[in-house]
Amino acid sequence: MTDAQTAARDSVGRDLSAAAGASALALPTPYLLFLGDVTEPGFAKTAFGLRDWAGDKCIGEYSSSPDAVTTGLPRLTPAEAAAKGARAMVIAVANSGGYIPPSWHPALIEAIEAGLDIIAGMHVRLTAVSGLAEAAGKHGRRLIDVRTPPADIPVGNGRKRSGKRLLTVGTDCALGKKYTALALADAFAARGVDSDFRATGQTGIMIAGGGIPMDAVVSDFEAGAAELLSPDAAPDHWDVIEGQGSLLHPAYAGVSLGLLHGSQPDVFVVCHEPGRSVVLGTAGYSVPTVEEIIELTTMLGRRTNPAIRCGGIAYNTAALSDDEAAQVMADDSKRLGLPVADPIRRGAAFDRLVANCLGDA
Repeated sequence: MTDAQTAARDSVGRDLSAAAGASALALPTPYLLFLGDVTEPGFAKTAFGLRDWAGDKCIGEYSSSPDAVTTGLPRLTPAEAAAKGARAMVIAVANSGGYIPPSWHPALIEAIEAGLDIIAGMHVRLTAVSGLAEAAGKHGRRLIDVRTPPADIPVGNGRKRSGKRLLTVGTDCALGKKYTALALADAFAARGVDSDFRATGQTGIMIAGGGIPMDAVVSDFEAGAAELLSPDAAPDHWDVIEGQGSLLHPAYAGVSLGLLHGSQPDVFVVCHEPGRSVVLGTAGYSVPTVEEIIELTTMLGRRTNPAIRCGGIAYNTAALSDDEAAQVMADDSKRLGLPVADPIRRGAAFDRLVANCLGDA
C-alpha cells in the first residue's frame, strides 16, 4: 500500500467501531496472526485483511509449517509475541468449512501457555478443540469465537428501509469484496458522505469491531440478518455492506442470495480477479464472467429493490504490473460501459467508480 492508502486504512479502522453493526466486540489487541499450515493465499485472507486494514493491531505472524503463506510480518513464537505486548493469537485463516485440524492444536496450546487469548472466526468452536478449554482455564486465558451470530434474528420481511445501501458482490470467493467495501466506505467519508461499513464476515468483524457473520446464520434467517445489520437510516446515509461468496459459487451461493435480498442494495459493485479461471476450492467449475454476475445480481436483486443498479466493477490486479492493470481496466470499462478500478491502486479510475456509485457521474 502507498502511504496515502495506509493512512486511509487506519482512518477506516478507527472510525468503524462506532458503527459496526448489530453486534459489537471488545477484542484483546495487539494480535499475533496464526497461519497454520495454509499454502493457498486465498485461504489466508483473514491474515492479509488484518495486516492491511488493522496493521497497527498486528505484532507478527506464527505458523505450524515452514511452507505456510506469509504476510511479511515478523515471524514470532507465541512467547516472543507475548514479550512484545501481544494479548491474543488470531487464527487468521478462512479455510473451506471453517475447521481446525489436529495439526494446529499444539500451536494453540502453546499460545495459551505463553499467556495469549485465542481469537477465531472458524465454524468450529474453540471449546471443541481437544484440551484447549482445559488449558485456557488452567492459565486464565479466554477463547473468543467471533463467528457467532446474535440471538433472535428475525425472518426477513422485505420491507423497504430508509437510507441508501451499496453491496459488493463477486464472481468468486476471496478476491476483494471486503477490501472494496472498506475502500468505498473510506472514499465516501472523504467526500463528506454520511456512511458506515457493515461487516458480514469474520475478518471484517475483527477489523470493524462488530457485524454479523452471515455464513454462520441459519439459512431461513439470512435475509433477516442482513436487514438487522443495515436498519433504517437517514435518507442520505449510505451503508456499505461487505459481500460474501458468489451467486454462482457451487458451495456458497446461498449466503450470497440471502445477503442480496436482505441488504436491498440501491447499488452493487462486482468484484473480480482478471486471470482467475477456476472457482476457489471447487475444482471443475470455471469463474463466471462479470457480465453474468451483473445480469444475475440485477435480476435477483430487483425482488427486494426494483431500482437496483450496478455502480461499476472492482478488479483485484495484484498479479498485474501497473501498465497491465491500467490497460485491462481501461479496455473492460469501455467494453462494459461502466467504471472499472482497483480499489487498492485507487487513482482516477477509482474516483470514477466512487462517483458513479453515488450517482455523481
